[in-house]
Amino acid sequence: MTDPTIAPATVPGPAQPSASAESAAPAAPAVPDPNDNRRQVLYWRLLARLFDPEEQASLESASLAVVEDIGLPSALLDPGASVDSVVQRHPELAAEFDGLMAPEPEEDDARDRAAEVRRAALVSKVLLNVFSTGSGAVTAEQLARWQADAGWLERALGCRPGDLRGGRAGAGGQGVSPTGTGGGGRTPDLSRLIPAIGPELGSLEAGLVKRMRLREVLADPRLASQLTPSMSLIEQLLRDKNNLSGVALANAKSLIRRYVDEVSAVLRTQVEKATVGDIDRSVPPKRVFRNLDIDRTIWKNLTNWSPEEERLYVDRLYYRHTSRRTTPQRLIVVVDQSGSMVDSMVNCTILASIFAGLPKVDVHLIAYDTQALDLTPWAHDPFETLLRTKLGGGTDGTVAMALAQPKIAEPRNTVVVWISDFYEWRTDELFESMSAIHRSGAKFIPVGSVTSAGRGSVNPWFRERFKDLGTPVVSGHIKKLVHELKTFLT
Repeated sequence: MTDPTIAPATVPGPAQPSASAESAAPAAPAVPDPNDNRRQVLYWRLLARLFDPEEQASLESASLAVVEDIGLPSALLDPGASVDSVVQRHPELAAEFDGLMAPEPEEDDARDRAAEVRRAALVSKVLLNVFSTGSGAVTAEQLARWQADAGWLERALGCRPGDLRGGRAGAGGQGVSPTGTGGGGRTPDLSRLIPAIGPELGSLEAGLVKRMRLREVLADPRLASQLTPSMSLIEQLLRDKNNLSGVALANAKSLIRRYVDEVSAVLRTQVEKATVGDIDRSVPPKRVFRNLDIDRTIWKNLTNWSPEEERLYVDRLYYRHTSRRTTPQRLIVVVDQSGSMVDSMVNCTILASIFAGLPKVDVHLIAYDTQALDLTPWAHDPFETLLRTKLGGGTDGTVAMALAQPKIAEPRNTVVVWISDFYEWRTDELFESMSAIHRSGAKFIPVGSVTSAGRGSVNPWFRERFKDLGTPVVSGHIKKLVHELKTFLT
């Protein structure tokens, strides 16, 4: 029986085909764009090189044909050629590497497949040079070349060289665009990828430094001059400084000094911006020309204007107040110098020296592992301070607390900055001492780490208790610590 709700099917007769039938005919297959295949060849060649150092002849010859066909130099396919050497021979490519992996979003989902192929060739060069580090001993030249290539990768991601590795430029990094290289017609989101790339680059650099016969390199002034100071290199130098002597020790100190000076230049700018106090109007302004307030002087003397002479007679000059209101403050920096906190040790030592140079700021610096060392006499000179540190060992913050507590003479004018991952031996005893400092009226600032990249882990037990205490752990980025100290110092 037929369901009355269903209309019977209409069976077409031998009539002429309708227009709708013609439109329903299968369309002709789309012609594949050859640029899609070219891009895939370049990326397959990249993957083959990354996971297998042996050359794949077919991929190499196909990639060479693609590169030459799009007008790029064949040196892009040479694993032994640095990005610097390619750019030196072909300077017009330098601009293409900047923001290479962070392009502007394409309008209306339009795709420039030819541009994608060109970008794939350049991206492959940077990624292969950075992530294919090989094995065996590393020379000073190889390390310097890798550091330069890593800088090109950071530039390709929209950063400045050093930003992702927690290096010198990272303290003032300008951030990363949240877009990436085109793959399927859209640019992928790099915002989740960027945090993972930084630690990976840092570990790669550290691995290269460990594979380098550092003592032999330092003993040769020519090779030592080719080293570029980095956090990984400084860590190795600080660990090995007691085993160096003569020329090697002198070159090691020179590298540490260079790194300290470069980081200091960046941090000093941040501190100077953050530590300007309010104008103190109780102090009379200095009557010097540079303080002359011309606008106010004119305004206050307008009644002396002579229309006949068209001249303004000035009875009184007005000057700007420039004196800043500051109070004598004591800053106590306690930093964990165990193996996991090397980056923090270097940055905090430099930061303490900068604060030590500010007027009316009394800086004390304490470093600890299972023993504590009062570095206050050298706090003004980060270079000398670092040479006196002893990296590694366990962690017992109670020995540092025994040195820090007697220094708190006036709690209301004292801030204690404690930098550590807080994986401590005597947790309850240490936390009770920290709570006592907080209750005394002193400002207590726990910091997970002080790195240029802002990464680092914190013991969850301490993190929760600091939160309950009302003094949450400050994120590890050094700019945030400077911001926290701004209120205290102004």
